[in-house]
Amino acid sequence: MNPGKNETDHPGVYVPPPFIYLSFYLLSVLLQEILPVEKRFLRNPAMQITGWILMVIGFSLIIPAVKKFFTSGTSLLTVKPATALQTTGIYRCTRNPIYLGMLLLYGGAGFFIGNWWTYILVPAVIYTMQSYVIKREERYLRRAFGNDYLQYCESVRRWI
Repeated sequence: MNPGKNETDHPGVYVPPPFIYLSFYLLSVLLQEILPVEKRFLRNPAMQITGWILMVIGFSLIIPAVKKFFTSGTSLLTVKPATALQTTGIYRCTRNPIYLGMLLLYGGAGFFIGNWWTYILVPAVIYTMQSYVIKREERYLRRAFGNDYLQYCESVRRWI
């Protein structure tokens, strides 16, 4: 297949991944209002600093990854075909630096506001990203890039 040539072939992820993280985060805030969990441990300066550190690390993964998409001319939209396989830069360390970065932002925000529900929901966030987003993207990338993608998968881990 010629990557990017078939406009109808794409990962088929119709809910934008940032919306998934945001939805779970807002759910954690709502759950804290409805079923409050004691915040005492999380409400201190050390936890807020930890939150900031996680968010900075998250952005440090996301920014170069997004830049790679722009410089290669590939769309970040998961309902558009990919025109290039990202394998260099931050993509040498993880196949999903944007999703890993968003997970760190999500976790950092949880520390920052002192919400245990953010952490209680982490398995659901990871499961949703893995089953709805990443698995679909991986199937598409195998179709689009064939052996190049399979070799990339053998040398670089999915998350970390």
